[in-house]
Amino acid sequence: MPSGKSAAAFVALKREIMLGELSPGQPLVELELATRFGCSQGTVREALLQLQDEGLVLRQGYRGTQVSDCTVDEAVELFRIRQSIECRGIVHVLSHPSRTLVADLKALLHDMTAAAERGDELELASIDREFHGRIFADAGLPALDPILRRCLIHNHRFKISRSMESRDLMQTAQRHLPIVAAIEARDLGAASTALFHHIATIVDFGPNVFPDQLQ
Repeated sequence: MPSGKSAAAFVALKREIMLGELSPGQPLVELELATRFGCSQGTVREALLQLQDEGLVLRQGYRGTQVSDCTVDEAVELFRIRQSIECRGIVHVLSHPSRTLVADLKALLHDMTAAAERGDELELASIDREFHGRIFADAGLPALDPILRRCLIHNHRFKISRSMESRDLMQTAQRHLPIVAAIEARDLGAASTALFHHIATIVDFGPNVFPDQLQ
């Protein structure tokens, strides 16, 4: 994670991309951003590299940096990858969960509820990613962490970008309750089912997103 002015630039640009205020294909010029954020081009470059790591921008040499696209086809594939990682990962999680897992999840759920009450969808989405990342941390599969993180970011970006009307944020937060309950009970079947349903119903793509695992 960048620090100082680089962190401020990263957070601001990420927010604008996630909310669609910066459109896919829009160029991000280092000199202009350095002037905007009152920092050096090197500092801006650090922020852009972090955004590139999260798949939110494309850096293409002489063509410069552009905001990445957010297509339906890519979203579908990322949902499928996420589903596979999380539903396979929960098997490892419940075989040796850490002592603090349930307490950590309940604390994050509390934070999501607070964000929902404030009407802060972007903060709710950020805590949501922490929640799923915290579960997967106990899977002991660290090489998959950055893949899951990218899937989560793009899942939320796609969901927000396709929103035609305000959503019930409290319902969004409470959708995590069955996951916590199943993990606390150490019920693998219930946890797998809860995770599958949670991921499959984030956005209504119809029955073809997970054709081999319809439930």
